Amino acid sequence: MTAPEARILPLGEEAWILTLGDRIDAALHERVVSVAALITRAALPGVREIIPGYTTVTVSFDSARADASELRVGLERLLADTPAGLPAPPSRTLEIPVQYDGPDFEEVAERTGLSRTQIIERHSGRVYRVYLLGFAPGFAYLGELDPSLELPRRDSPRTRVPPGSVAIAGLQTAVYPLATPGGWHLIGTTSLRLFAPAADPPALLRVGDQVRFVPAGL
Repeated sequence: MTAPEARILPLGEEAWILTLGDRIDAALHERVVSVAALITRAALPGVREIIPGYTTVTVSFDSARADASELRVGLERLLADTPAGLPAPPSRTLEIPVQYDGPDFEEVAERTGLSRTQIIERHSGRVYRVYLLGFAPGFAYLGELDPSLELPRRDSPRTRVPPGSVAIAGLQTAVYPLATPGGWHLIGTTSLRLFAPAADPPALLRVGDQVRFVPAGL
């Protein structure tokens, strides 16, 4: 049997999604990362990709090489044998230099009632966790933002956000790795390249990493 808080449900015909909880916080996410690493080490037949999310682990598989029901049983056994306090794999801490020169900086200051110095201090004064990679290649959802900086997404998204744009929305922050549309508030820029197709791996950040933003040019 699976752990009480865990559920395994089909996601299409070639994936199972393991739901480990219903909240977004660092402790639960550490378990997500740990379970994803455990499944990776188990090398279950036919598994193609293991994708950790905020509260889930998605396991996609090749139905020509794996029976869906047998794979589900294997995942159940792994979860049943996994203690709630399973230690997370070692994480890295990366620093991202930021020029706080984004086009939305003044609007953020006006809407939050914070000074320029306060915004910079509160954005750069935390260590963020990489909860999820998605939306675009190398786009990392980082949390959690200081509540005083919390704002909803822009009413009118931009059709093009330049790569290297440092942004905030809700209780998250991120860096746009590529030129894409986007509705987050742009508060800065970084010269650090977060996605390089020729690199191995191409994305600089990994789920479970810790990130610090370091003000530059002050």
